[in-house]
Amino acid sequence: MKKRGAWGFAALVAGFTVFFLLNEPGTAAAMHIMEGFLPVGWAIFWWAAFIPFFILGIVKLKSMTRDNPELKLLLGLSGAFTFVLSALKMPSVTGSSSHPTGTGLGAIILGPLPMSVVGSVVLLFQALLLAHGGITTLGANAFSMAVAGPFAGYAVYRLIMKSGDREKLAVFCAAAVADLMTYMVTSFQLAVAFPSADGGVLGSLVKFGGIFAVTQIPLAVSEGLLTVLLWNWLKSYSPNELSLLKRQAKGGSL
Repeated sequence: MKKRGAWGFAALVAGFTVFFLLNEPGTAAAMHIMEGFLPVGWAIFWWAAFIPFFILGIVKLKSMTRDNPELKLLLGLSGAFTFVLSALKMPSVTGSSSHPTGTGLGAIILGPLPMSVVGSVVLLFQALLLAHGGITTLGANAFSMAVAGPFAGYAVYRLIMKSGDREKLAVFCAAAVADLMTYMVTSFQLAVAFPSADGGVLGSLVKFGGIFAVTQIPLAVSEGLLTVLLWNWLKSYSPNELSLLKRQAKGGSL
């Protein structure tokens, strides 16, 4: 039974992967906020805003893996899931792109602080190996995808779980909100860096957010469904690790 379930899960994941790939034109320039696109002042600002979360995330990860080495497998899974989903790009706002983020699952499993490390490492590898994003814009990309998204997704997950035992709904909403929050922050980052001549920052925010919404809302829904499928698989094959993480979460750990 478990073998059939594993094959079924693999088929569903493959189906979603094909969906994302078919909706990504092969000639598009794949990137987060591209290298050199932000003014130097804003690039430095977002690096400074991101670094404290990264440091706290390292401390948290060291504590988690030292006390519970078996969690390293889930750490690797979260990183791989984020890497694969966030590497599937579609063209959107000039200087950026639309894509699933994959950070909601890691935020639920590990907490938002560890995901600030996992997400930033994913972004670094993508910048170096795939030319997605860049080093100067890594701080901005990491703040939106590895900090803002995971914190928003985790908050939604905890809120829904406290209001009732609706785990699948909580997982779906956490993944979708983490995705959407990433692009809300990215829209803000682009808006403050490039205010509109007519409407200023607010005008640019509406413009960037509107363009992102066309592709990002359906992507967020699809990512939420895929995350629920993976969560169900984890409950079947890694129940002990998930139970351990739930006990830690009850203590209010980030």
